[in-house]
Parts: sequence; structure tokens; C-alpha cells
Amino acid sequence: MLIASPTGSNICSRCIDQAQQIVKDENGSAEPSFSAFSSLDEIPKPSTIKAHLDKYVIGQEQAKRAVSVAVYNHYKRVMVQDDIEEIELEKSNILLMGPTGTGKTLLARALATFLDVPFAIADATVLTEAGYVGEDVENILVRLLQSADYDVEATEAGIIYVDEIDKISRRSANASITRDVSGEGVQQALLKILEGTIAQVPPKGGRKHPEQPLVSINTKNILFIVGGAFEGIEDIIARRRKKTLLGFSTVDEEESRLKGADLLQVVEPEDLLQYGLIPELIGRLPVVAALEDLTREALLSILLEPKNALVKQYHKMFELEGVELVIQERALDAIIDAAQKYGTGARALRRSMEKVMQEIMFELPGWDKVKKCTITRSVVTEGRAPKLN
Repeated sequence: MLIASPTGSNICSRCIDQAQQIVKDENGSAEPSFSAFSSLDEIPKPSTIKAHLDKYVIGQEQAKRAVSVAVYNHYKRVMVQDDIEEIELEKSNILLMGPTGTGKTLLARALATFLDVPFAIADATVLTEAGYVGEDVENILVRLLQSADYDVEATEAGIIYVDEIDKISRRSANASITRDVSGEGVQQALLKILEGTIAQVPPKGGRKHPEQPLVSINTKNILFIVGGAFEGIEDIIARRRKKTLLGFSTVDEEESRLKGADLLQVVEPEDLLQYGLIPELIGRLPVVAALEDLTREALLSILLEPKNALVKQYHKMFELEGVELVIQERALDAIIDAAQKYGTGARALRRSMEKVMQEIMFELPGWDKVKKCTITRSVVTEGRAPKLN
């Protein structure tokens, strides 16, 4: 088989194989393993990681600090583990807890972008035990492999975010006596790849077949971040705290201070066990970070401040058409009011903005003489036309 180049020259497949062998012999038989960083000094400090996260994730100070330290320790462990014999450093997999739309997925994605490592997102709700209808747990690794352009060494230094981990909690805290193929069974299947194992995965995904070539992926250095809303766990935490504080005069004072999402900040392994996570899985998620409900001030900051802020995006799109976009403060308040009614955190902001801007964006390319477009509160609340100048 001849392979043609753009210059018109050709090379046969045999020459390619021989050239590859020559290069391999010259460089030595041992191929260097992929590493996100070449030395310990190159690993960003926790303060540097957090500073980057601040550009994308508003608020959530405690969560960003916990994640920054965990990521720094993880890649430091990857760099030095072969040089340390007397101590075995364990992985710092992360559990993110918090209501929907508070930034769990964004936090993981911003991390991977900053570190320039392969990144994949998986949904725990579609996973089942091997042999049942649904996705095998190992298919998570296929997505990471595809994200790394099928570079196995790069894959083994990547980050995987598993969302909706709370949806695979077992039916009760007691051991299940019936088959639970998408709950406790998936938790059991996740244990090995979270801790570190050599998994055999089909490179294109799907089920394994005897005639299908498999790729070996070592998960020892893959950082797993799992997230979930854990609805109702606040009640479990409150009951546990009430028992602990019973008989002391500070009970009412403590319980009045810690309400709702604040209770997630004091979550303990026994609360997760009561919720339905198995002990082995809890043990493999040593870093727990809780994200708080977003306040009005936080939602306003999300609209205006991050690098990917919605208002900045719309300003740029209008600028490309030669029109200056002005959104009045009272209009922004109305957009936040509409978003809070949906109860889905920051996700609802885009929905509210799109609802307001869709018709305006439709008309925008036809505004030949318009130089300025002002969005008032009545545009948001009553659907009126914007002011054009």
C-alpha cells in the first residue's frame, strides 16, 4: 500500500514500519510515560488553581479550596510515587455535594481546562452492572480515551467527572437482598476503577465481544470527581446532630444556625452511609466539598463577572453586528427573579436570558442604522421592544 503526501511523493507501508522501528531503536525501547507535568515545580500551587477557578465559578470558597488542595496533592502523588518505597500515597478522589446548578460540573471542567489534561463527563444514572441493559461502568473510561484522541498514556493522567452519583444510592442503608443493577451494583463496580486497576475497555465503546480488540487502561493516576445533589441528606445530618447535641443548651442555637445547604458543610461518612452509599465507596472519596445555594448577589455576579458570563457573551455578539448592548440594572434584577422561580440555580439564568434575547437576536442582523440597544425591565417582564438608538 502506497501513502501519498501533499507534495506528490509516496511511501509504502513497509517503509513506514521500518522507519518507526528505527526511531524506536534510536530512542530506546522504553517509551516515556505521559505526565501532565515534567517536575514537581510545574504543578500549580493550590492558590494558583483556586485563582483560576475564581474566574469561572462564583462563590463556593470552601469547595474551591478543598478541590485545589486535592488536585495539587493528586498530581504531586503521581510525580513522586515511583520514588517513594516506604509510604504508599493514596488517591485524592473528590465528592462534590450541592443543589443543582451550583457549579459542580463547571468546577470539574474548569480544572481540566487549566491543567490541560483529558476530561470526560459521565452520568451515573445510565450505568448498570455488566451484562444488563445500559452502560458498563468501564464505558466511563472509553469517553476519557476518546477525549485524549485514543492516547492511552494521556488518558491515564486525565480527570473524570461522574455526575448524579446520589441517584445510584441503594434503596436503604441495609444490605440489599434483591438485585439492584443500577444502584448498589454500580457502586460495587465503581470501586476498582476509583481505587486503581487495569481495565480492559473496547476503544469504540459498547459491550465487550470476544472478537473485539480491547485497550488496557490503568486507572491508578486518573482523578475521579463525583458529584450529586443528595436531596434530603440535610434531614439525615440534622437528625444525627440532634442526637449528638441532645441534653445541651446549645441544641436550638446550633440548629438555628445550620439550616438547609449549610448542613452539607458538616456532613460525615455515617450520613452518606445512611443515605445509601456503600462504605467502600465512601472510603474511596476522601475529599468531600459542599457547594452552597446561590444567593441573588451570586447570580448577579455569574451574569456579569466570569470569563464566560452571559452578559459578556451577548455584548460580544452585539458588538460583532456593530451594535452596543446596554442591559439596565433593573432588567438584570428581573432576569434573576425569573431564574429563581425555576429552582435550578445558575442553569436557569441562561434560560431566562434566552427567553428575553431570542426575538431581539432574530431582528439584530437587520438593524442597519441602529448603534445602541437598551434592555429595560419592561422588556423582561412585559415582553416589550427594547430601546433602539
